[in-house]
Amino acid sequence: MPQVRKHLEHGFGPCFDRNSRVLILGSFPSVLSREQGFFYGHPRNRFWSVLSAVCGERAPDDVPGRQAYLHRHGIALYDVIESCSIIGSSDSSISDVVLADLQPILDGSNIGGRIFTNGVKASSLYRKHLEPLLSLPATPLPSTSPANAACSLDALIAAWTPPLRAALSESESRPDDEQTVSL
Repeated sequence: MPQVRKHLEHGFGPCFDRNSRVLILGSFPSVLSREQGFFYGHPRNRFWSVLSAVCGERAPDDVPGRQAYLHRHGIALYDVIESCSIIGSSDSSISDVVLADLQPILDGSNIGGRIFTNGVKASSLYRKHLEPLLSLPATPLPSTSPANAACSLDALIAAWTPPLRAALSESESRPDDEQTVSL
């Protein structure tokens, strides 16, 4: 039976706190993520494996454990799309997009301009619509989705690790509220 295009709401809020130092944005939650009520719920999505390599600590498999892991490492997660019409989990089928309001995340955290996008759809939507609004560029990263089968786990880890580690270490050594005074 063919899947039907449905207009859907995101279904759950962002994961962040005042100590979040980087923001990673996907496009829209997959069917399994919407069912679980948390990000990257598809077992073949390589996001948690990549993040484990970046952070040097295995990510838990349960939602509360993953939330605590993200908070501990200063990583915020959300998506660029708040609602859309979509067939299943296919980014290529997305239409009728309502963008997410990222300002509450930025205001309630220590992210500054350390924003990353996971995949082409998230990157293109952010660059076209949200970057001009927020005046904050995002660093595009290759998709961890199983649909991006051409990119191996090792290639994803190689692409994600340097920019994320740099952003996390930069934000630890230079808090946004630190001021430099020239005499």
